[in-house]
Amino acid sequence: MSRSIPRARSLRRAQTSAEAELWRVLRNRALNGWKFRRQHPIDRFVVDFACLKARLIVEVDGATHSTASEVARDAARTAILESLGFALLRIPNADIHEHRDGVRETILAALERRDTVESRSRSGWDAGDRRARAERGAGPLSRAGEG
Repeated sequence: MSRSIPRARSLRRAQTSAEAELWRVLRNRALNGWKFRRQHPIDRFVVDFACLKARLIVEVDGATHSTASEVARDAARTAILESLGFALLRIPNADIHEHRDGVRETILAALERRDTVESRSRSGWDAGDRRARAERGAGPLSRAGEG
């Protein structure tokens, strides 16, 4: 068994109040049907919340994430996770407690943006094709080779 799995289980049992509050928003596909995993191992890390389909990670940041060493460590961790194809969204504890609806909408917007990018890239669209077609007057939403 990977060392990450027991650590993830331990973190699930010892979640912060902000993580518990956000989990109530995300669990059981409550956010427009998107499935999230809580305290999920990815590579050498255990992330707070992950939507694997959209390749979106949501990290809940408390006061300990404000020191220079923690900021540097978070930046290195973010770079590694992004190199694996994930987008990372960091949300402060205070925002979860004070602006839960805004946090929910922010996560939903990030999910929908990721889904749109993924579905377009799977269907053969890319930014260069759209830009070139728009310059030729074919419209930005045309697929490459059409029109």
